[in-house]
Amino acid sequence: MMSFIKNKFNYLLFFLVFSSPLFSNNGPIKIAFWNVENLFDLQDDTLKNDEDFLLGGKKNVTLDSYNLKLDNLSEVINILDADIVGLCEVENYFMFKELNKNLKTVYDIVHYESPDRRGIDVGVLYDKNKVMLIESQPLIVNLPTGKPTRDILYLKFKRKSFLFHVYVNHWPSKYGGTQKTIPLRIAAAQTLRGHIDKVLVSNPDSDIIVIGDLNDEPNDVSILKHLKASIDSSEIVKNTYDLFNMMMFWHRNPKGSTYTYRGNHMVYDHIILSKGLFDKKGFKYVKNSVGVFDGYKYRQHGGKYDGYPFRFWAGNRILGGYSDHMPVFISIE
Repeated sequence: MMSFIKNKFNYLLFFLVFSSPLFSNNGPIKIAFWNVENLFDLQDDTLKNDEDFLLGGKKNVTLDSYNLKLDNLSEVINILDADIVGLCEVENYFMFKELNKNLKTVYDIVHYESPDRRGIDVGVLYDKNKVMLIESQPLIVNLPTGKPTRDILYLKFKRKSFLFHVYVNHWPSKYGGTQKTIPLRIAAAQTLRGHIDKVLVSNPDSDIIVIGDLNDEPNDVSILKHLKASIDSSEIVKNTYDLFNMMMFWHRNPKGSTYTYRGNHMVYDHIILSKGLFDKKGFKYVKNSVGVFDGYKYRQHGGKYDGYPFRFWAGNRILGGYSDHMPVFISIE
């Protein structure tokens, strides 16, 4: 009898939640990603290299600068107004909660502590009134050097009867030299591709969105050859590729680059879609919805760094901007 009552209660709860006007099954789902440039708390974690970001550390952090960083990030995330926001370079779950305090949307948080020695993780803010989280899992990236790095965050969401999959990435950087570090990003690409293949085996029409700072550009070997994400939309039509990189338009485009280094306007922050988002089943990509968040106040102007993202730090000096990366976004429906 108790089992019957419990099951009946669970059914009633499910009905109330998903028939409630609070849960919106209508309209596009907006997905965004942003590398927020070293969002650290003020507590020393002996397992991480976070000393520079403590009060009195090399980064000259004060309570005022700590709060300014949070305020600036919140400003942009509120403007983005996305239903799912992937973030990277966040120290821990506490900092996701700190960020969440100033946001107009009350997001739920998905975060797993990674073994990265810098202490920067990936994570997700999502609006549970728009999508239902079915599953989440950190995918461990084993580097050929044996050193730890950031996990790839896998999430499975549902709306109505349709599922979609999101991967949040922050691949190893080029610190130490571009050529020397290529195998590190290839390892991340292979880890991601391996999991995507498992999803596609179960359903070749799966709707998959890959977002993240890949520290490589759309035509680099890690993305093009090992992740197998095409930069030519005709390849999707011909079925020779099952992933398509939406960011090639901004490659070397000073008015839409996501990251700038030594005067080169680059796309390091990616949105990659599976071919399932271009068919007539389940979800589909909303035409012309992909973009790079931009605006005059979010870039530097004049001098050597004209057009660069208006970052928060320049070395150990506080500029008081936003991040060294620009956010990217897309919608599906």
